[in-house]
Amino acid sequence: MPTQDQNLWGASDAYERYMGRWSRRIAPLFTDWLNLAPGARWIDVGCGTGVLASTILDRCEPAEVVGVDSSETFLNSARAALPRQHTSFIQGDAQAIPQPDDSFDAAVSGLVLNFVPDKEAAVREMARVAKRGGTVGLYVWDYAGNMQVMRTFFDVATSLDPQASDYDDGVKAPICRPGPLKQLFQRVGLGDVEVRAIDIPAAFPHFNDYWLPFLGGTGSAPKYCSSLDDTARDRLRHELQQRLPTGPEGEILLAIRAWAVNSRVR
Repeated sequence: MPTQDQNLWGASDAYERYMGRWSRRIAPLFTDWLNLAPGARWIDVGCGTGVLASTILDRCEPAEVVGVDSSETFLNSARAALPRQHTSFIQGDAQAIPQPDDSFDAAVSGLVLNFVPDKEAAVREMARVAKRGGTVGLYVWDYAGNMQVMRTFFDVATSLDPQASDYDDGVKAPICRPGPLKQLFQRVGLGDVEVRAIDIPAAFPHFNDYWLPFLGGTGSAPKYCSSLDDTARDRLRHELQQRLPTGPEGEILLAIRAWAVNSRVR
């Protein structure tokens, strides 16, 4: 998962608690939408811990899945979690994918694009390694809108500390909106570009199930939490607990939205 800050990602267990569990529920909806025939060759760019690759193996009957990521820690987690048959995981950069031209029926990516410094280069590389007529698709969180797990966090954080916006992907990642995503894919020369919302609910049985993943240090919001002293962190925790919609048993229900793109190589 190449990023502008190479220290942003690295702890696979922390990532799983923070975002991986939600990505696992988005990924099947995404692959179902792509609707590739069995026997396809897939490449998962910025594969992380293997969330999307695992879904492809479970639901799409692929001939092969190749995962590419810059983090050896994430790659080791993916290798340990997924079967060796039909899969391989290699270290590499999304902006210079270490695979030959016209190699895959589908080049896909989950929750990575906004962390890549040169987004156009990444999508162009995905198109390069996909065959003519092949699929290029990805999904990103709706950071500025209905990804409420993070939107609520940063709305509260910036109300207490305006510098929290320096970590807010809703501000820092304008690409994660339908218009800019579609324009990027069209600019690269991809055809039949479609963008759609994928929505799921996020249920937390109690506040700590929501809060504790923000203390893991992996991701933008956890990095912000790590930058605070104990007093400021406790104040943020208190304000979040007051602001979040809470049921009679302490349960919290939020909405999660990802923006997904599907396109064809001309």
